[in-house]
Amino acid sequence: MDQYALEDFREQLLRRKRELYGRLVKIEEDLDQPMNADVPDRVTEREGDEVLEGLGLAGQGEIRAIDAALDRIESGTFGTCVRCGEQISPERLHAVPHAPLCQTCAAEVARAR
Repeated sequence: MDQYALEDFREQLLRRKRELYGRLVKIEEDLDQPMNADVPDRVTEREGDEVLEGLGLAGQGEIRAIDAALDRIESGTFGTCVRCGEQISPERLHAVPHAPLCQTCAAEVARAR
């Protein structure tokens, strides 16, 4: 992969990471709000908090995946499947820039779950 493509992926990953951090800050602020004194409202708020916590965990997971992809860019292994060593298709990288696995290995891992 040429340097221009790598730099483009690096910028995409960093942009997405900034976006996710912004969302995580908003989620944290929402979760820090005091609970309503009314019991039915508290139940509804707690359900909303559970959704926010799930979104926060998903965001943290994506940030870890982005950091790993940035490390692969630095080490010169970006675009290579971490499982089989084959090249990850450009289409897959454009869809999921932080993808560590080629499509075949990702499907195998998903089936094994």
